[in-house]
Amino acid sequence: MANIGTRIGFVGVGRMGANMARRLEERGYCIAAVHDHAEASQSLAHELHSEAAESPARVAELSDIVITVVSDDAAMRDIYSEQDPAGLLAHAKDRLFINCATLTPALHIDIEQAVERHGGAVLEACMASSIVQARQGTLYLMCGGKPEVFNRARPVLDALGTTIRYIGIAGEAAKVKALVNMVMNSNTAALAEGLGLGKALGIDLTLLREVFSQTGAASRVLETDGEDMQRHAHDCYFSAAHAAKDSAIALDLAKQVGLSTPLAQATLNQYRRLLELGKGDLDKSAVAELTFLDRL
Repeated sequence: MANIGTRIGFVGVGRMGANMARRLEERGYCIAAVHDHAEASQSLAHELHSEAAESPARVAELSDIVITVVSDDAAMRDIYSEQDPAGLLAHAKDRLFINCATLTPALHIDIEQAVERHGGAVLEACMASSIVQARQGTLYLMCGGKPEVFNRARPVLDALGTTIRYIGIAGEAAKVKALVNMVMNSNTAALAEGLGLGKALGIDLTLLREVFSQTGAASRVLETDGEDMQRHAHDCYFSAAHAAKDSAIALDLAKQVGLSTPLAQATLNQYRRLLELGKGDLDKSAVAELTFLDRL
């Protein structure tokens, strides 16, 4: 049951953030303010009867809980800058911040320390789900931070997800999320090669996908991306640009511990090729465009 008096703000209302806000509004929460590019925030604010805030600081000022869903480390550093009076930390005192982006683990630690210096609390809530799950409130959330902060955030997390896992202290959930995406991206690239080779050999791809699903080639990626690869359809649910970013985070972690990860590196190279071809905004399934002979 939602705490009717709890005011929630969002910084970052792309497809994931916007659908999370809609979900919470349906569950009885007050969406006090949203901030993003003007067009996105104004449209959503009108829909949810909230304020299209001109800055992250204004979102924090109007909210008890601020949920951030931004694109990368640079965007996160920007909204949490201690030098920027328009940033979230301008009104951090007594606020709870829930950060949902896939970021470098060390950055989550830095943000926790900064927020606490300003009198607030923060939790990382890394998502292993996509747009449909955000709208339905069925996200898989991996959380990192202090246990008492996790408990404080739990009612909101329960409204957003069906699986809520406390991983450990700040940065630990981000490590697990990086590994999830590293393996997912490698599976996606491998599936693209299998289907591309099957097509080149003249094998019916519908038949091949069915055989894959019944054998050791089965995977969650086959379920979500296989038909899209076959149909040359790459509407974006998880972009190639994000796949490249997240694989790079995992590879940096591997370097820190001296571990060689050649498969993950090869996958990252493929996604970087997509970015160089200007296809970073397509879904990660677009890696198949590099492995089908008639699409090269």
